[in-house]
Amino acid sequence: MNRPTLLSFAAAFALVAPAVSSAADFPEGSPKFLTSYATASAEAKKAGKPMVVVLSATWCGPCQVNKKKVYPSAEVKPFHDKFVWAYLDADNDENQKLLKEYGVNGIPYIRLVGADGKVLGSVEGMSKPADFAKKLEAALAKAK
Repeated sequence: MNRPTLLSFAAAFALVAPAVSSAADFPEGSPKFLTSYATASAEAKKAGKPMVVVLSATWCGPCQVNKKKVYPSAEVKPFHDKFVWAYLDADNDENQKLLKEYGVNGIPYIRLVGADGKVLGSVEGMSKPADFAKKLEAALAKAK
């Protein structure tokens, strides 16, 4: 590789590396998050499970608190396998249509969706683990 090409590659990697690492940067004990709405939706339909669709961003403090303290919490852990989990970057162009469709005005924004696409609930802003677990429980009851 010549020097300009190597520098271009290094610059491009520096821009992409934080996005790649943040997508996989879930604390131990977190649910299995998918990072594509289409993939999560297809998996939910196939498995017959509702979805937890989290719209978040790396720069959002409350989003990061939820990511580190709520989703892997003891209160939420019993719900990990009962849902298909999607963690979507609100800054990603691929997710802009979904933000508009959901009418999102701020993040974190979590939409609970049945395998059939029916809205089961939503959560806006930072949550306490016990409160979030209650929302998940209510969504499961609605999904049945």
